[in-house]
Amino acid sequence: MRIKYLLIFGLLSPLVFWITTILCGLRLEGYNHFTWLVSELGALGTRTQVIFTFGLVLSSILNFVFVIGSFKFCKMRQLNLIPVIFLLFYSFLAGPALFPMPLRLHGIVGIPFPLIMFAPIVSLIFWRKKEYQVKIRVIAIISFLIMLLGFLIYFPNILPGYFGLKQRFLYAGWTVWSVYLSFRFLKLSAK
Repeated sequence: MRIKYLLIFGLLSPLVFWITTILCGLRLEGYNHFTWLVSELGALGTRTQVIFTFGLVLSSILNFVFVIGSFKFCKMRQLNLIPVIFLLFYSFLAGPALFPMPLRLHGIVGIPFPLIMFAPIVSLIFWRKKEYQVKIRVIAIISFLIMLLGFLIYFPNILPGYFGLKQRFLYAGWTVWSVYLSFRFLKLSAK
């Protein structure tokens, strides 16, 4: 498969995640995206469990395909591959989807997922000598700061009662990073 087709999956993965989250939220009576956890959409026995699981697993698979495309692109452009490995951490989101709340494994299998927030910073470090080529600095900083807001979940006195909003900052930052990298790599691969 051509690299550009693989890179498109960096756009599709976040799209599938957000569509799944929004649709499941609409189907689950009383669900509030600002206050409820994302995982509650796929909790054991909910009406949206199957749709949510399918959507998150699909999004994780699409991300994995994007990682393959990014890996090939970076090899072709002689960019360090370590930042691509950090992109892979999003795909660990399939674990909590396959082991829904309140199963014990739900909290364990998704542990690597938050490491996705380091992908932009690692990219800045390892691609610094090729910044003129990849042009990621501004978006890397913005997406990292958005994801960093996700750590507000550990500070219950800040935005109390808005755990869902705080959690979604991590997903929003990942979306910005994935979409930008996909567009940027696609543009560079066309040259």
